[in-house]
Amino acid sequence: MAEKIPESFHTKAKLVVYKDCKETRDKVGNMETTMTTAVPKLTTLHPRISSNSFSLRFSLTFPAKKTALVKQTCSPSHIPLRVSASSQSQAAPEATKVSSIPSEMKACVYGEYGGVEVLKFDDKVSVPEVKEDQVLIKVAAAALNPVDAKRRQGKFKATDSPLPTVPGYDVAGVVVKVGNQVKELKEGDAVYGNINEKALEGPKQFGSLAEYTAVEEKLLALKPKNLDFIQAAGLPLAIETAYEGLERTGFSAGKSILVLNGSGGVGSLVIQLAKHVFGASRIAATSSTGKLELLKSLGADLAIDYTKENFEDLPEKFDVVYDAIGQCDKAVKVVKEGGSVVALTGAVTPPGFRFVVTSNGNTLKTLNPYLESGKIKPVVDPKGPFTFSQVAEAFSYIETNRATGKVVIHPIP
Repeated sequence: MAEKIPESFHTKAKLVVYKDCKETRDKVGNMETTMTTAVPKLTTLHPRISSNSFSLRFSLTFPAKKTALVKQTCSPSHIPLRVSASSQSQAAPEATKVSSIPSEMKACVYGEYGGVEVLKFDDKVSVPEVKEDQVLIKVAAAALNPVDAKRRQGKFKATDSPLPTVPGYDVAGVVVKVGNQVKELKEGDAVYGNINEKALEGPKQFGSLAEYTAVEEKLLALKPKNLDFIQAAGLPLAIETAYEGLERTGFSAGKSILVLNGSGGVGSLVIQLAKHVFGASRIAATSSTGKLELLKSLGADLAIDYTKENFEDLPEKFDVVYDAIGQCDKAVKVVKEGGSVVALTGAVTPPGFRFVVTSNGNTLKTLNPYLESGKIKPVVDPKGPFTFSQVAEAFSYIETNRATGKVVIHPIP
């Protein structure tokens, strides 16, 4: 399905279309088609999206005073269209903007809990209403997280939103509509974020695996300028989890850390944050044999092959162990006395602790300079991005716990 231009691109336009094969004459004054300067550069939205994939839509406005006489002939197979850009374009009327957003959209949906077989595609899902503090995002890319799979399996149905559910936490896309109380974001802004403030407490019924999703402004940040939508989509939940976990341990400059599953979505970011943001003195991390070089490239001083070594037998102890795989019982054996063990999954053994991340756009804003400088890099699994029709395959893959970095879905229809 062709992408629709983000709402901000639908600025005041005057189109002159000649399609009468009998030399129809229209008196049109001051013929000029205006649009934002972004439209001639549609390919800058994402390097993998060509301008041909967009369906151009413009509001039609004609001046009341008709002074120019125009003559144009055409054949039925050729209908010329003239468009000239102007930096003086104004926003189209609100009624026009709203009408450009469809009432229904394509989405991935499940109406019951279970395995990947419950996932269905529906092209008649209602586009979510936008609350006063929310914006509507035209989704460019979305990413999967372990919590998406657990939610679909019904692991926390007691606090889940009602079924049917459109899954997806991570999103990157373009704002096409804003609520009355939105203060900073505007139509046309490229944004990214984790759409659920609390991962397990009433997550949104309409997630990011759809053409549109509604999100509170406070959960979003402008997309880093140097990242494409695929890279940005893979960051929010993982980087917020990595950052909050380090903060909760009191991690600071000069401390050491061991990261379990350092090549995963969260672990790969913990390594980078510990080094470049918190100032770690020493970083160790575990992975399989083929990913050891990745760990070193991310900033690990010691890369441990868990298929050949038992990290719990190391003579070295660490101030913090960040367990992103579910081995807290072993992790506590290599933490210094008075140190901390963060356990994201599996059973928790004291002094280990678990937390559930609270999504916050301010965290993303804080980290944007590190992302834009290239000090922190998103890691996207090389098997991806998965297309929208491969959502079930992407879910199956993430449930193997063998993904490198993040599993991203792109393009979204």
